[in-house]
Amino acid sequence: MIEHTIQTMIKDALSSMNAELESIDIEVPNDPVNGDYSTNVAMKLARVLRKAPIQIAKDIVDAFDANDTFKKIEVAPPGFINFYVNKTLYHSVIHTINTQGSAYGDLSLGNGERWNIEYVSANPTGSLHIGHARGASHGDALSRVLKKAGYDVTREFYVNDGGNQIHNLTLSINARYQQAFGNDAAMPSDGYHGKEIIQLAKQIKAEHGDRFLNEDGYDFFKKYGVEYLLDALRVDLSAFHVDFDVWFSEASLYKKNAVHETVNELKAKGFTYEEDGALWLKTTEFGDEKDRVIIKSDGSYTYITPDIAYHRDKLSRGYTKLIDILGSDHHGYVPRLKASIAMIGGKTDLLEVDLMQMVKVIQDGEEVKMSKRSGKAITVKDLIEDVGSDPIRYFFAMRSLNTQMELDLDLALKQTNENPVYYVQYAHARIASMLRQAQSQGIDLDLSIDSFDTLNNPKIDDVLTALVEYPKVIEEAATKRIPHRVAQYIHKLASALHSFYADEKVIQDDQRATLERLALMHAVKTVLKDALELVGVEAKERM
Repeated sequence: MIEHTIQTMIKDALSSMNAELESIDIEVPNDPVNGDYSTNVAMKLARVLRKAPIQIAKDIVDAFDANDTFKKIEVAPPGFINFYVNKTLYHSVIHTINTQGSAYGDLSLGNGERWNIEYVSANPTGSLHIGHARGASHGDALSRVLKKAGYDVTREFYVNDGGNQIHNLTLSINARYQQAFGNDAAMPSDGYHGKEIIQLAKQIKAEHGDRFLNEDGYDFFKKYGVEYLLDALRVDLSAFHVDFDVWFSEASLYKKNAVHETVNELKAKGFTYEEDGALWLKTTEFGDEKDRVIIKSDGSYTYITPDIAYHRDKLSRGYTKLIDILGSDHHGYVPRLKASIAMIGGKTDLLEVDLMQMVKVIQDGEEVKMSKRSGKAITVKDLIEDVGSDPIRYFFAMRSLNTQMELDLDLALKQTNENPVYYVQYAHARIASMLRQAQSQGIDLDLSIDSFDTLNNPKIDDVLTALVEYPKVIEEAATKRIPHRVAQYIHKLASALHSFYADEKVIQDDQRATLERLALMHAVKTVLKDALELVGVEAKERM
């Protein structure tokens, strides 16, 4: 990698200057005017060497040995060293991509680690809403990126089927079932009023008649309701191109006595004490603002207790890193949960929590809070039916999870380059059209080409630069857990492709020039498709 070449050059130069740095940061400037790569090592050394950064930068450059990797190396205020790559060296990436296919950009960063990523984990009491959609999009994209980077990843959905919300769901189903027969049955005070509960009760009536007018249907309603609503969640998630490896039942923790065993382990390790008839956990020893109750004075568990047991179960399955994706309203819950996991796992960094900010849905320039069809909160199903999965997935992928965002439905529906997802999908479709056109003219695509003497257009250089950057983007997106970096890259590559297409023809009178450009286009198509798949968006062949 060119970054490694630069780091080696700098280390050698510093050695000749009797100086050293523990780490040498290499960045890709946003503006190509500032080079293909840049480093701030001179500024980091200013205090140590007691010189102006710009003079240190000049001394480093003067100490470099001749290297044909770069056409020039410049010093820029206040002390950056900018490297301008000889782009002919980038030609080899075309053959590399056309040989490796979708494996291009694959890394081996996992080092035997096993990561568990939990996301969505919505209560099976109704439909998935807009917040769940953002969490699903991020969790799925992060999992895909980490897998490409070489991590062993398990995607997990925690089914909250063991708490009081399921009791209220069961009572709600019973009330709707009674009402389906014309009986005057009141909904529970904390009941669920969604139309899906009414439909569920009608289905039970259709399948089982008046059976539960004369016998206790609580256990049946509970089991049937959870399974029915979970199936609906799976359907919606599948339509959103989100899948899970594990669906873990909270109720199973109680069935195998795991919650009780977890409490006993915490007691045995000395992390608990009794006060006012309750059992407290010493979470302040791990950075929490105060200790937390895990068993109340009436003997019941608090909310966090089964959560600790659940994460203990994850660790027992051999995971070395746990990632939870939660809503921003869980901010205060994170320190106590991390403290608890440190108690049972022995390390403070076993659990990382990514907090998700709110999403506003905008239509006709105004915020939309309710579905026009149901009058309720906007659901994933609403979004897919109104706009489609691809625009929603891509719009979510473009933004960091910890920033608030607006989802503009009007923009998502536009069939113009103003729509970001249309812009990038059209780049892929445009190349597919080029390749079909070449085939119709009897031009055979030659992916074995490994020399490219006719590729001397600056617009081609921009495309090549983007292709070379892809593995580095995967590394950054994975190690920093920022899948939106991939969406940024997709736009950059699509932009370079569109700009090149507007500048010159792919199919030319010169046969060799045509074959080289077709090979380049195939490489771009391969990387675009792979990157789009990482964020859960279809790479379209026609538009």
